[in-house]
Amino acid sequence: MTELLNKKGNIKTKKVTFDNNELARSLYGERNSNLRLIEKRLNIIINIRGNDIILQGDFPELETAENLLTQLYGLLKEGYPIYERDVDYSLRILSGNHKAELKPIFLDRIYIPSKKKTITPKSINQKIYIDGIRKYDIVFGIGPAGTGKTYLAMAMAISSLMKKEINRVVLVRPAVEAGEKLGFLPGDLYEKVNPYLRPLYDALHDMMDFESASRLMQSNVIEVAPLAFMRGRTLNDSFIILDEAQNVTSEQMKMFLTRLGFSSKTVITGDITQTDLPEGKASGLIQARDILADITEIKFVYFGREDVVRHPLVQEIIDAYDKLDT
Repeated sequence: MTELLNKKGNIKTKKVTFDNNELARSLYGERNSNLRLIEKRLNIIINIRGNDIILQGDFPELETAENLLTQLYGLLKEGYPIYERDVDYSLRILSGNHKAELKPIFLDRIYIPSKKKTITPKSINQKIYIDGIRKYDIVFGIGPAGTGKTYLAMAMAISSLMKKEINRVVLVRPAVEAGEKLGFLPGDLYEKVNPYLRPLYDALHDMMDFESASRLMQSNVIEVAPLAFMRGRTLNDSFIILDEAQNVTSEQMKMFLTRLGFSSKTVITGDITQTDLPEGKASGLIQARDILADITEIKFVYFGREDVVRHPLVQEIIDAYDKLDT
């Protein structure tokens, strides 16, 4: 329950009342850390009086705080634990769209049986992305690093594998930025490609214990491979992820997309602002975005800085570099 106490110009004081002491304390956070974060981000004052919170501040920010606290309390009632990072993600969502509903986002769970863990979207675009992967056979996730493009696709793939919706997972990356010239790299085949595939291994091992992942990889149920190895193959009953697709040429992109077989899904991720191809070589990701946009059976999801889900300092670092470039 919220109550308007007084108003002077644009300055308001509101009282928000919660009906459960324990849930209210969980909402406040350890040493009221969640409330302090809201104060800092919205430049308002929050005082606690038992189950009541008194909010003071300018009109737009006060409305955002009221909306945020009410929705987070609703999540707690649904059994969703609230941590400081959830408050941060929620602030980003509601600051960008005050009509956004947090429940459909945070209560959408990707269950990973192998580690008995759940992964949830942390932004509106992440929710759209997950829903797109469920509905479409080809999905493009385009945006900056740290927005969860590859991680969420990997989660969906492993979850589908564990539920036996598919028979195998294929994780693909261009082996070198300038065109997969493996022969010029030292060592045997695995030594050549492993450094470029390491981020995929890291995400995989975050979702599966090392022994299970190794066993599935040895039996080729999970395959991690450079893009060059996809030529001539048809992948049925598979979940295929192409990562770092901005560094794929137009010819390679066409080759990859035509590998899709029956009962399979493909997710292509990349950041079109970070293309490392040689000058004069067009990015297959940019071309695919332009020529496939009108195919209704293909889903394109675009991520922005507001979708970054790494340490909060990452957002500030991105902003600082953006100011340097302007």
